Amino acid sequence: MADVFAPEKRSQVMSRIRSRGNRDTELRMIALFKTAAIRGWRRSQPLFGKPDFVFRRERLAVFVDGCFWHRHRGCKFSYTPKSRIEFWLPKFQRNVARDRLVTRTLRRAGWRVVRIWECDLTPSRHGRVIRRLRGALAAKTPGVKS
Repeated sequence: MADVFAPEKRSQVMSRIRSRGNRDTELRMIALFKTAAIRGWRRSQPLFGKPDFVFRRERLAVFVDGCFWHRHRGCKFSYTPKSRIEFWLPKFQRNVARDRLVTRTLRRAGWRVVRIWECDLTPSRHGRVIRRLRGALAAKTPGVKS
């Protein structure tokens, strides 16, 4: 199906959309935190890369990444669209490169980074995600005195 807008109009419409994260995945993550009684997280913290959740005292940044946009390797949701390959492939490569840069920068600044995939937020995988989070929260950050 052809786009109903001309390229200039589509650009204008898309520029009005502001980055606020994926509400559905973030709400599922909040429900998981509550179920597991994990406390101390904050959202919208002024940190490089805009993590979805931040545990300041533990210096832990949690990102909930969409499998499609962030290219979860081997995931059925990480498909490549058949049309406009010349647009999609560079876009995906930029997303993955930006994720690496954010992770590297935060780690150099003394933060630990956990990336949770969107497909891991299904009820059958909750136990695995909770164990990862608890392990990351219990680990000591190198170079930080308690």
